[in-house]
Amino acid sequence: MFRSPLTSAAHSSDRRRFLQVGATLAAGAAMSPWRALAQTGALPRIAIDMHAHWTPESYATAMGDLGRPTFANGSALNPLMYDLPKRLAWMDQRNIQTHLLTLGGNMPWWWASEADALRLAQLINNAALDAHSRYPERFLIGVAVPIKQPESAIRELNRMTGKPGVRAVGLPNSMNGQDYLFTPEYLPFLARCEELGLPILFHPLDFPPNYYGGPERLAGPSFLYNTLGFPFEHANTAEKFIISGYLDRFPKLKILLAHAGGAFPFIAPRLAHAMEKSASNVKLPLPFKDYIRRFYYDSLAYSPAGLRFLIETVGVDRVVIGTDVFAIMDVNDPLYLVNQLNLATADRELILRDNALRLIQT
Repeated sequence: MFRSPLTSAAHSSDRRRFLQVGATLAAGAAMSPWRALAQTGALPRIAIDMHAHWTPESYATAMGDLGRPTFANGSALNPLMYDLPKRLAWMDQRNIQTHLLTLGGNMPWWWASEADALRLAQLINNAALDAHSRYPERFLIGVAVPIKQPESAIRELNRMTGKPGVRAVGLPNSMNGQDYLFTPEYLPFLARCEELGLPILFHPLDFPPNYYGGPERLAGPSFLYNTLGFPFEHANTAEKFIISGYLDRFPKLKILLAHAGGAFPFIAPRLAHAMEKSASNVKLPLPFKDYIRRFYYDSLAYSPAGLRFLIETVGVDRVVIGTDVFAIMDVNDPLYLVNQLNLATADRELILRDNALRLIQT
């Protein structure tokens, strides 16, 4: 078990080494500092959380002005969503070195006008740039884009391209019940993500118009839109990327499915069997199992048995830490499940950070 960075002398030494190497790289190295640090082994062996939400104050204010307050389930916004020093203390107590900052299910793209969506995205991204500038080894950026308008989304992505800390793009799985990405107008956006080497981090949307299967099936106080709908969303997204031919069309596109891939890893054998039995008229150029490994998956399986199944199904080299902080379904101990599995040291380090470093290298 790792000791807390707040009390660990070993971590203090690692941190000094991290900052020294980072300063040297920032002075003029051509490659990404994170990539160079990974190659030199200078990064301390503390976890990178690839599924960590935030709500910058400027964005929360703007949402309130639009009549869309960023409350969670009727409660005031958790200060950890925007107070970076408090968030850092929470991270230090749990051996989390880095958060990749993305919006959660409250993303506004499905309802906001083009002008409002672009302004909101710029507020979020500018705040993320500031967070990374203040704490470069602690916060990385999952770019927010007004994805309902694909041309506007590309413009905002291009504005952020090359800026410090940009390592991914955050997107909703679907909007208003539509698999929007699988329409021709989004092909240039996907091509641009592939060209830049930025992974796409998928997360489902809240609010009834976006509920998987329609609001009449999963609405109500039972929270089924999340507990059932979110896992179904990920399975749908993964399967659509496979059968649409998009994974073949974009062979270098990187994708992270949150919530341990939802239902997809568990029903993948059924999907593969349908192909083998010719129940589907889709013909894939590669074995189905190869497509399963085209995705990365976070560790948010909620049980040691579930995480072990995920690792055995997709491979230990495709799993990263994910916590869903600070949403209602988050976990208080990000490393709890990994610590329960008694993994080999090398495999544990893959999940804690090495897989994430490979995923975010650009």
